[in-house]
Amino acid sequence: MDFRVVIPVRYASTRFPGKALADLAGQPVIQHVYRRAQESGAREILIATDDQRIADVAQAFGAEVIMTSTEHVSGTDRIAAVLGQRGWPEDDIVVNVQGDAPLIPGRSITQVATLLAGHRSAAMATLCVPLADEAEYCDPNVVKVIFDETGRALYFSRASIPARTRNHQGVPSAWRHIGLYAYRVDALKTLASVGPCMLEQTEQLEQLRALWHGLEIRVGIAAEALGPDVDTPEDLAAAAEFIARQPAS
Repeated sequence: MDFRVVIPVRYASTRFPGKALADLAGQPVIQHVYRRAQESGAREILIATDDQRIADVAQAFGAEVIMTSTEHVSGTDRIAAVLGQRGWPEDDIVVNVQGDAPLIPGRSITQVATLLAGHRSAAMATLCVPLADEAEYCDPNVVKVIFDETGRALYFSRASIPARTRNHQGVPSAWRHIGLYAYRVDALKTLASVGPCMLEQTEQLEQLRALWHGLEIRVGIAAEALGPDVDTPEDLAAAAEFIARQPAS
């Protein structure tokens, strides 16, 4: 596989300002994300940020940093700005690894890039996992995805979709979306040029922009268990506990 990784990260956050620089097991969160990207085998890894504090920390642990505008409304737009500086070929694959996902497995990054490479008709690819319980199904902070029998995304929502479905254990038969995306460069340029759509603004989900404009998104089931993302101080504590439970390497 031949692909690149861009990690969009900003300092501002409504629920947890500066979370990218928060300490997690002795390293800033963004350093954990960068190390996971290194494990994926990507040919190039960039951190795209609008904040000098993040840039300074990232450069100190050896990352290459691209400075971007504070006006970008999504990670997609921030990565598209990187394309403008780099001039990558239209058919190249770029993976967006969220800057608040310190426990994303490197193999999941490789998996989503491989999924996109295997479907020439697709503009994007992403991953999901089964919903764990009723609380997740009802939680608007947990994004759900519906896809067809071939793996093409039909819709993403914060709502409890599909409605009233249960497996034999009483857990909703639904899928939790993982905020990990692979794009073709030309698709990223298209998404940046059209701007946010109504559904994207309503749900606050940037991937809906692609569906709104008729772009195909492929969905795969993550082959490896994921740890928690860091959206709040409580998530940071959960991530630290997750790391502490892992066997020593």
